[in-house]
Amino acid sequence: MGDPPRIRSRKTTRLSPWVEIVAREVEFAPGAAPETYHAIAQADYIAILARAPDGRFPIVRQYRPAIEAYSWELPAGMADADEEPAATCARELLEETGYPARSVHPLGNYAPCTARLSNRIHSFFVETGELRPGAQSEAGITVRLVSGPELAGMIRTGEFTLHLHIGTIALAAMQGFVDFGAFSGILHPKA
Repeated sequence: MGDPPRIRSRKTTRLSPWVEIVAREVEFAPGAAPETYHAIAQADYIAILARAPDGRFPIVRQYRPAIEAYSWELPAGMADADEEPAATCARELLEETGYPARSVHPLGNYAPCTARLSNRIHSFFVETGELRPGAQSEAGITVRLVSGPELAGMIRTGEFTLHLHIGTIALAAMQGFVDFGAFSGILHPKA
């Protein structure tokens, strides 16, 4: 395989409390001219596939300026530096949906985009308790409970488009937390 490329320099520019741009000069072979690559540095993400006591999955809708549209997504958020990912998971689920976490199952952590992002996404499957009386979601968030086939249909039709969260659903299915049969519309769309 040979020696890995050498990072000759790094320059970090802080854009906000949440985002930095990192410019790296990379030398791919000894003596070769360095090439500059840019990455976005931010906190790790948390993504949650939660199952409510009635068997349905809470999803959230919110406006996303990056795509200039509303988006249906799993409950999620950015990890706090001083908080374990599982604790962030339980807190974000409660804040966004009003559902308390009864049991939290880590599904793993993976790179969301190895070309441009330097953070990780921590995926979880959560079995919730009952919705807390009078619970409200965060401002600007709409919560909807969907069945597995409904969620599969939303993915198939492009109503649910966040690829990172579709990956969390696949991880939960691969690890046996949800029945892929419930999501058969994804694997075997009707002609």
